[in-house]
Amino acid sequence: MVLAYIRPDKNFDAIHEQIQLINSYALQNNLLINDEFIDQTSQNKRLTQRTHIAQYFRDNIGGTLLLSDVWVLSTNMEDVVQLVSCLLKNEFNVHFIKQSVVINPQSKAMLVLGLIDQFRQVIQDESKKVIGRPKGSRSSSKFDKHINEIITYIKEKKSVSEMARLLEVSRSSLKDYIESRELKEVAFSSLLPEVSQKTEEQVIGKIVCPK
Repeated sequence: MVLAYIRPDKNFDAIHEQIQLINSYALQNNLLINDEFIDQTSQNKRLTQRTHIAQYFRDNIGGTLLLSDVWVLSTNMEDVVQLVSCLLKNEFNVHFIKQSVVINPQSKAMLVLGLIDQFRQVIQDESKKVIGRPKGSRSSSKFDKHINEIITYIKEKKSVSEMARLLEVSRSSLKDYIESRELKEVAFSSLLPEVSQKTEEQVIGKIVCPK
């Protein structure tokens, strides 16, 4: 069972950016995604308040999980450690696409710790930045809840007018949304970062020890 888990955050990647990366990765690695979970729960919610995702992972023990990045699991360090530990305990193969790393119960402890430490560094860096929406990021839209349907319709080569009728929305607003989110590129393109042959060593090498 191949699962895609998407959870947007205003300081990181939007839904369509994560979907594009995951779809491209799956295509490149001959993986057929069986289920896609778009989690709209606020990143401010702790794991104890996200019983739906804990249940989702329990229902799919032993699956292959595709994530664009570590922070998608949570932007709270304690929750990330707990989720990664539980995913490995439950025999998941977890693909962190931006890091070009796959972890499973047989992975080296240093690799798993390296990923977590990279996440710690990112969150630490983000906390030092000025609060506010980063330049170039997009606000949420009323169409976000329809994004999977829209991408499917694009793949089926439906016109914007057909899609608007099916979704019962304004054609012009839908057209603007598709263009602003580059959903045609999301549906058909394959845009992945170049993968190094030594990703594990690089992840471990970036661990920062206290001075």
